[in-house]
Amino acid sequence: MTVMLSGQDIASKIAARFPEAVTESDIQAVVVNSEFLLEVADYLKNSPEMAFNQLNDLTSVDYYDHFEVIYRLTSVEHNHSTVLKVHCFDRSRPEIPSLTGLWRGADYMEREVFDLMGIRFNGHANLKRIFLWEGFAGHPLRKDFI
Repeated sequence: MTVMLSGQDIASKIAARFPEAVTESDIQAVVVNSEFLLEVADYLKNSPEMAFNQLNDLTSVDYYDHFEVIYRLTSVEHNHSTVLKVHCFDRSRPEIPSLTGLWRGADYMEREVFDLMGIRFNGHANLKRIFLWEGFAGHPLRKDFI
């Protein structure tokens, strides 16, 4: 069974390398500033002690005042997992860096979040709708969608 690492433990390791990256953490997850997302994700994937080589899931939540993008990561080598989160506060044009360069499996998951929530993933090579047709007005999973 995969061991779920504490978000607080992961946050302390991230903060040791990137002092301004962590915005909050609890037992379940660590939230990082979107400006540091690429560096933190690269550290989590490529450092020998972390080795989170698998992106299991990427999803998002609309909290009215911000969007939250959630990444569930697993290390096959160490048999542990964690949850990484990023907040987007600009509702008119939410955007964060794409992680397709680190985990190729992020491709379709980022496209799904873009299509249904309208969050742009900067650096994504093919960011276009995956479920709805081009020209569809809006993003149906947003709480303000009419």
